[in-house]
Amino acid sequence: MIRATTTLVRMMFSQPHARDWTCPPAPAGVREFHARLPGYAPTPLTELPALAAELGAGRLFVKDESSRLGLPAFKALGASWAVHRVLTGRTGQVTLTTATDGNHGRAVARFASMHGQRAHVFVPHTVPQPAIEAIKEEGAEVTGVDGTYDDAVQRASEADGVLVQDMGRPGYEEVPGWIVEGYGTLCHEVDEQLGHEPGLVVVPVGVGSFAQAVVTHYRGRASRTRLLAVEPDTAACVLASLRAGKLTTVPTADTVMAGLNCGTPSTTSWPFLRDGLDAAVAISDADCAKAMADLHALGVHSGPCGAAPLAGLRAARHEFADLATVVLISTEGRP
Repeated sequence: MIRATTTLVRMMFSQPHARDWTCPPAPAGVREFHARLPGYAPTPLTELPALAAELGAGRLFVKDESSRLGLPAFKALGASWAVHRVLTGRTGQVTLTTATDGNHGRAVARFASMHGQRAHVFVPHTVPQPAIEAIKEEGAEVTGVDGTYDDAVQRASEADGVLVQDMGRPGYEEVPGWIVEGYGTLCHEVDEQLGHEPGLVVVPVGVGSFAQAVVTHYRGRASRTRLLAVEPDTAACVLASLRAGKLTTVPTADTVMAGLNCGTPSTTSWPFLRDGLDAAVAISDADCAKAMADLHALGVHSGPCGAAPLAGLRAARHEFADLATVVLISTEGRP
């Protein structure tokens, strides 16, 4: 049975049988690749007993991605592996193109530079200037787009160079798949740090590539872990798609969760999200700001996208009562 609820500021979708769905496991070897990169170390898994008590969980942890391979977000995992795969066997100068709300573009620029290559990054008008400057500091050319994230993706796909984008579409599936594979390292770290599988993992969602990695990790084996996706209520494209039962584009508006401000799910991610997520919820900027402040007070310096899982779990707590172990994925540090 599928259930959907709506309130003024929160929307939710759940499908109780998602844990019965399975998919092929992710390929081996990506974790070993990351382990060979300069500066690699597993990011912290921080236990927060106060939040566990508030939310009725036995134990609650935050996977803190505020420093990953020298960058302030988990995106370095997907970009590093995808850039490596794109450049393998190529010779000469290559320009890597991409669109971004911030962290993905910076990561592509960083790893392009590490390989002696150029990057051209397209950003929608909603990206704040400090994020643009951070991308430029990686040596990338940055082009502003007077439009949405989807518009920026279109511009990047039309530019000269090799597209390194996490948003799949028909005919463009291989590179987004590599990015998803890269994200899987984070899930392996969580398993090793906990010593057992969690009861619930909560992930922020933009186009859905990271959520696809989490779904693949747990649905690619015999696991009963539940998976909750969290989006801004101004850009809840995955929630709208789940409710409609098909890939759906939604209009977007400004949100403090800039990295989640996406109007269309990735076509390569959608089948995994449709069948493998237990639930999805949309949250307001106000809920996100409170979650960010609460995490900061507890010593976890999450940015807005990183704080979204806490706000989402608070909104959906009636669906996830009495869990032994909860992991919130804080995907970015505070700007």
